[in-house]
Amino acid sequence: MKAGTPAMILVALAAALVLASLSLFTVDQRQNAIVFRLGKPVQVITQPGLYGKVPLVDNVRFFDVRIQTLDSEEPERFITSEKKNVLVDSFVKWRIFDVLQFYLSVNGDEARARIRLAQTVNDGLRAEFGRSTIHDVVSGKRDEIMDLMRQKADSDARAIGVQVLDVRLKRVDLPQEVSEAVYRRMEAERKRVANELRSLGFAEAEKIRAEADRKREVIIAEAYRDAQNARGRGDAEAAATYAKAFEEMPEFYAFYRSMDAYKQSFKNKSDVLVLQPNSEFFRYLKDPSGGRHEAAGGGKKK
Repeated sequence: MKAGTPAMILVALAAALVLASLSLFTVDQRQNAIVFRLGKPVQVITQPGLYGKVPLVDNVRFFDVRIQTLDSEEPERFITSEKKNVLVDSFVKWRIFDVLQFYLSVNGDEARARIRLAQTVNDGLRAEFGRSTIHDVVSGKRDEIMDLMRQKADSDARAIGVQVLDVRLKRVDLPQEVSEAVYRRMEAERKRVANELRSLGFAEAEKIRAEADRKREVIIAEAYRDAQNARGRGDAEAAATYAKAFEEMPEFYAFYRSMDAYKQSFKNKSDVLVLQPNSEFFRYLKDPSGGRHEAAGGGKKK
């Protein structure tokens, strides 16, 4: 074997490795690829694996086909059908589904694709908000509007090889100046309702209080009536008792009544009673017997 043979083998192996590196390339599951020959696309690869190309003639360009998110940096201001301004923050889920069309439409530039997709979604949202009320976009028809927007955006995006998977609203807010006015109106409305409820409460309280007072007066009147009836029955029984006692012992009854009259008349030291000395009132003061002896003797006491 000649002395230069190993060196030639090494050179051949190195040349083979260089040729293989220039002729082979891999595509993983996250990518699609386009093979260009002298600047023109000749092959589109959508399956992962090991592929070959013509060295120095072909070049390969890879495209990420995973789902991506287009998120607006600032909320957009839209006008609803009620002529009210709202701030809308949205995002879009999209991916490249036709790499050849994507390359031909936007030269494979994702930035250009994002700009066009953002314009499409923005125009569609502006049109939909112009036909809807705040209630519709917040809760009433939100899902329906989002599904319609996804269909419209996807229909336009497919022209550049992009598929729109979803369009969603993160939030819908009123502008600061409108929010303050709405909050003031809500506060005034809540105060009105509170005052109305408070007035109804006062009216109900007065009604309950009046009913309670009425029942109280009825109870007092009934109690007074029963008391008067009881007192009347007692007085009647007492009068009957007095009458019976008077019939049985009229002199003793007259004496008892006179003593009670003396007691009531001279109850206080300051009491003054002006009567004639021969008044019947002093009958038992002059004679404790009340004139019985005189009546019995037939004479007059002097």
